[in-house]
Amino acid sequence: MKVFLYNTMSRAVEEFVPIKPGFVGMYGCGPTVYNYAHIGNLRTYIFEDTLKRVLTHAGYKVKHVMNITDVGHLTGDGDDGEDKLEKSARETGRSVWDIAKFYTDAFFRDYDSLNIIRPTIVCPATQHIKQMIELIQRLEAGGHTYIAGGNVYFSIDTFPEYGKLARLNLDELKSGARIDVDSNKRNPKDFVLWFTNSKFGEQAMMWDSPWGRGYPGWHIECSAMSMYYLGEHFDIHCGGIDAIPVHHTNEIAQSEAATGKKWVNYWMHGEFLLSDKGKMSKSSGEFLTLSVLKDHGFDPLDYRYFCLGANYRTQLQFSYQGMEAARTARLGLVDRIASLGDEVSKADSVGDAAKGYMEQFDSFVCNDLGTPRALSVLWGVLKDDAVSNADKRYVVNYMDSVLGLKLSEVKAKKDEPLDCPAQVMELVGKRAQAKKDKDWALADTYRNQIDALGYVVKDTPAGPVVSKKM
Repeated sequence: MKVFLYNTMSRAVEEFVPIKPGFVGMYGCGPTVYNYAHIGNLRTYIFEDTLKRVLTHAGYKVKHVMNITDVGHLTGDGDDGEDKLEKSARETGRSVWDIAKFYTDAFFRDYDSLNIIRPTIVCPATQHIKQMIELIQRLEAGGHTYIAGGNVYFSIDTFPEYGKLARLNLDELKSGARIDVDSNKRNPKDFVLWFTNSKFGEQAMMWDSPWGRGYPGWHIECSAMSMYYLGEHFDIHCGGIDAIPVHHTNEIAQSEAATGKKWVNYWMHGEFLLSDKGKMSKSSGEFLTLSVLKDHGFDPLDYRYFCLGANYRTQLQFSYQGMEAARTARLGLVDRIASLGDEVSKADSVGDAAKGYMEQFDSFVCNDLGTPRALSVLWGVLKDDAVSNADKRYVVNYMDSVLGLKLSEVKAKKDEPLDCPAQVMELVGKRAQAKKDKDWALADTYRNQIDALGYVVKDTPAGPVVSKKM
């Protein structure tokens, strides 16, 4: 099964050809664990999960490596601003190590609730300082570094192809750059590989190095750890589109300067999630977490469906109306699947009509992760009376291996009457009215009261459904 992917480096959709037949080495930039991941961050991880699922679906074995930035890096990409972990620790009264552990755990709770498959290897930066120091030493030996003000800098002038991913014009950057941010830099776009205590004084996270006691710059960790686990030349590097002009640009420079060869074959980036105030970001303080969506009564899989409804390379505008539509659609799928019964066709007995839908699905997801059209194919087969229920169940399982909506776990409907107390039904009615009035807090209050009485209310396209808690 051929897979075609958009390569940011070439600005074109290309056929994916792995370095090693049947195997994919894939690296994705992980979270900086000084705060909760916002839903814009999580959109990127859903895109990466979809990519991994498509590659697996196409028959590849995927080795997925993701870093955890638990060494606090600065609030600005240009080596300026405060240390994010230090800032969070100061504001909360906890140690930087406790902050990193707390938000790493919170990140993976969100990760799991979105049914994202965990990476093959998760590598915290604090456990790979040795690899970072060794890479900096290689760069130093190759004449790509200089020391100023106690810090080790990468000199972009030693790497003629600097900026090729972002297609930066270096002459324009030099003429328009501010050089007062860090007077130690010879070129405004140079970046720090290793900070010593001369930069900010004593830090909580510091290590001995050939250049003095200090800590690594942000960019070096991804290069060092990806090459440690995937080799000096691997298939795919992923991340958010905001990483292109600085972080990924600097990664390429230091990696290829160190090795003298091409580092990554395919660069893939997810677009922004937009709020009504623009791009969602932690630094602005304007962001929503998955917990907030849950407090509004949404299942994390509603958000996954919401993200799958748009191509990963298009900006996606968040709204609660959009989330309501995604929830209605997802629950509609669940309801239809539950009505199919439990019987699932065997692979060798699936009919031609069902196979046709599977082929359509493959053509869309293997063409740069075309999930919006893939969802339409799923709806199509469920509505097609010419396909047997058992075949539909098989097709649902086949498609859900890529979509990751847990549709294969949907149980057949059981016609069991529920003796529901009048008090519960009254609360259900009040909650429905509160939701209609968009009074989410009141609706949540009624839902909690229903829960306290031992019942669960679920929203479906046909209206709320009440069931007794197990």
